[in-house]
Amino acid sequence: MAVTADHIREKLITEIGAVHVDVEDTSPNRCAASFKVLVVSPQFEGKPLLQRHRLVNSCLANELKEIHAFEQKTLTPEQWEKQKHQ
Repeated sequence: MAVTADHIREKLITEIGAVHVDVEDTSPNRCAASFKVLVVSPQFEGKPLLQRHRLVNSCLANELKEIHAFEQKTLTPEQWEKQKHQ
């Protein structure tokens, strides 16, 4: 199974209740080997960065076996709103 940006987006929305997800294929030839994601979820409230990343990593455990590089930014809805207005 080839991992796609749409697949990653849908899985994060469905499994961790993400309210906003940006997924960018950062592979040089767009071969779906490297991704950069921004995930906004209420489940991140009160969790430190490491716990947020672990939540995303466990959600995408099977997909990460096929991905060579994965960069993530995790925000709460409140942090996302503040960042949009800066």
